[in-house]
Amino acid sequence: MELIPAVLKDFTFPATVVRLILAMIVGGTIGLEREKKRRPAGFRTYMLVALGAALTMILSQYLNYLMDTDWAEVSKLVGIRTDVSRFGAQVINGVGFLGAGTIIVTGRQEVKGLTTAAGLWVAACMGLAAGAGFYEAVILCFLLVMLCMNVLPVIEDAFLAGSKNLNIYVELDDIAGLGAIAAKLKESEIKIYDTEFNKEQHDQLSQINAVISMRLPKKKLHVEVLAMISTVSGIISVEEI
Repeated sequence: MELIPAVLKDFTFPATVVRLILAMIVGGTIGLEREKKRRPAGFRTYMLVALGAALTMILSQYLNYLMDTDWAEVSKLVGIRTDVSRFGAQVINGVGFLGAGTIIVTGRQEVKGLTTAAGLWVAACMGLAAGAGFYEAVILCFLLVMLCMNVLPVIEDAFLAGSKNLNIYVELDDIAGLGAIAAKLKESEIKIYDTEFNKEQHDQLSQINAVISMRLPKKKLHVEVLAMISTVSGIISVEEI
């Protein structure tokens, strides 16, 4: 007994409706997760990408069907051949440009938007699979994507919390604060291997922004280091990046 009814595997109007709706559902649901985190691409963006990809694959199948039926004589006469995968390949290329637009490098030297871009790409791939009628792969991929976005971040955070490498972003009201931070870290046997800073002017007040990369000794927790640095005089804010 097949998991998916055979009628939905055929190239029929009911099957087309199911494929487009399925693409909208999986794309929109993944987009909602991004929307909650205020990412550039959210609910409607993901839904439209998946829907467009599904429609592209259905169009490929439709053209292939016409080449074998209504357009068969003409295609044989002029020697036209069609490849149903060509449209899908162009979708993957096009989504690459869309995803690149969501990736930014912040003033804190953080790269943001990679997960959003990857989500758009996989939403397009699921749309192609839905358009081709490969429902089992769409459902399995959707479940795995939701696992990656909702469950694995907890495991990732727990793993990174014990990492020996730590990057922090610090805002100070004076350049002398960097020396005080370096002294504090040296007392705790923490090695600094990179520092980037710049000076910003706000009205008549200046502010120092710095990104400090360091390596921690064994059993030194990230939260302990952040708490220690926050006690330095002149610190406006400090956070892990």
